Parts: sequence; C-alpha cells; structure tokens
Amino acid sequence: NIYLTPPNSQGFAPHYDDIEAFVLQLEGRKLWRVYRPRVPTEELALTSSPNFSQDDLGEPVLQTVLEPGDLLYFPRGFIHQAECQDGVHSLHLTLSTYQRNTWGDFLEAVLPLAVQAAMEENVEFRRGLPRDFMDYMGAQHSDSKDPRRTAFMEKVRVLVARLGHFAPVDAVADQRAKDFIHDSLPPVLTDRERALSVYGLPIRWEAGEPVNVGAQLTTETEVHMLQDGIARLVGEGGHLFLYYTVENSRVYHLEEPKCLEIYPQQADAMELLLRSYPEFVRVGDLPCDTVEDQLSLATMLYDKGLLLTKMPLT
Repeated sequence: NIYLTPPNSQGFAPHYDDIEAFVLQLEGRKLWRVYRPRVPTEELALTSSPNFSQDDLGEPVLQTVLEPGDLLYFPRGFIHQAECQDGVHSLHLTLSTYQRNTWGDFLEAVLPLAVQAAMEENVEFRRGLPRDFMDYMGAQHSDSKDPRRTAFMEKVRVLVARLGHFAPVDAVADQRAKDFIHDSLPPVLTDRERALSVYGLPIRWEAGEPVNVGAQLTTETEVHMLQDGIARLVGEGGHLFLYYTVENSRVYHLEEPKCLEIYPQQADAMELLLRSYPEFVRVGDLPCDTVEDQLSLATMLYDKGLLLTKMPLT
C-alpha cells in the first residue's frame, strides 16, 4: 500500500497490525513512534488492534524521522503511529508480510487431517468413549480427584501423542505453496531471461493463433527454470501437478490456478529441474526412462515459458 499524508497531520491513530511491516519513505518526511507490545498476548499478534489513545501507550522504543530512501521495520504486535510535521507532506510505501503464517496456522491445517487419517487407520481412535465420562469430565468436575478422570486425561494425552504419526505435514506444506503460487504476480523478466526463453522467439500467425518459430530442443540443449520459485510440484488425488506463476494475472486471483500434469515417469526429472536452479542441466541428462520422455517434458516446460536455455535457440 502507498500512503500520502498531508502536512501537519497524522494518518492513523496508534494501533498494531497482524503483519510484519516494512515502511519505505518515498517523499517528504514523517515522524514515527514505535512501542513494544504492552502484554505477552499482544506479542506477534494474530489480529490487528483497535485504535489506542495516547493514555494507553508507554514510552516508545523507537522515535525517528523517515526521509526519502529510509526503511523502517516493525513486527506484528508493535504499536505505531506517525505524523507529518513542519509543513511537509509524506509519501511512503508499506510492504506487508507474514500474515497468518505461523506454526499455529500450519497446525490448524494439519491436525484435522491427522485426526481423520488416525481414525481411518488406527482402531484406538475409533473406540467408544466411556459411557459415564460426563460424570467426571467437564468444567464442573475440573477439581475432581476421581481416578476415572485421571485415566481419561492420560488416554487423551496418549492419542494426541500418536497424531504426529498421521500428520500430513508435506501435503499441507504443498497446499500452502500452491496457494502462494496462486497469490503471486507473474515474473518480471530481465532482457537475458526473455532472450533465452520462449518469450524471445519470433512469432508468426497460424490458424488465427500466434505460433513460435524456430524453437526445437534436443538432448544436447542445456536448460534451467526461468526463475527460482515460479513453480511448485504438488501431489493431488494420486496425480502430480506443476503449479506455476507465469500465466498469473496482475489482478489478484483473476484467473484460476494454472498447472501442468507431470507423469510419473517424468517426476524425478521435474524435481531435478526445480532443485538444480540456477545450474543448467542437459536435457539428455534428465532422469527419465526414454529420450522421448526427456524431450516431451523439456519441450512442454519451454513452450509454457517455464524454462530458459543456456544458448539462444534461434
């Protein structure tokens, strides 16, 4: 977000955010005051706060004037306020990061799936609760010394400890990565990246559609991914899909996630290409069973704009 604040005014009342903020001053000047979290529950806050009054604040941990080119960072939960002084306006850019990107958020996705898998695979999770458990469990029995309560709590601890075996950690990580790919802007290419990829090839029209001219990969062609982080290999429903950013819209989520299906015989080669960036790999060295699989994978990725060649193809 970009914020323009008129001279001798304050943009927002004191508050804290649920994001990590990087503030880059572009024009003018602005006085910033930053305060530590007031209580432990506000540290690394998960939600943004209401506005505070000056009476709610202590002494600032940082008080500084930002001028063009200055950068200020503060974590989630740090209260901040800023104002323009001395008849000078302010224009600054705020980059917001790390929203809902905590261990807790990750586990919120993992644990329901772990419980579901545990119930399907382990009979202990399918056994019935004691018929009389309401006689000794619940808030009204929280101070009870009933041995049945002790046994119940121990059983819960044992089952919770076993959940780690069923936790689909990699699957949840893949889904978060897939979401990140969908959230991302398409890559901005350097002149070199454009010249050595499908984007630099001459175009002709054929049957009413643009067709690239002169691109033909061989087993001797050396390639790597166009950029790091533009694609992610994800397993879904027994199939492998490569999600990518190169066809994303600059308008947030205007398009559905874009992906290619990767066949099992090409999976190792795809993983090698993703891991080896920025090193080049000969198409003929891709770990596929046949030359046909090597060339079909490399050609598909190149035509989709995901690969860069060491030398121009034209």
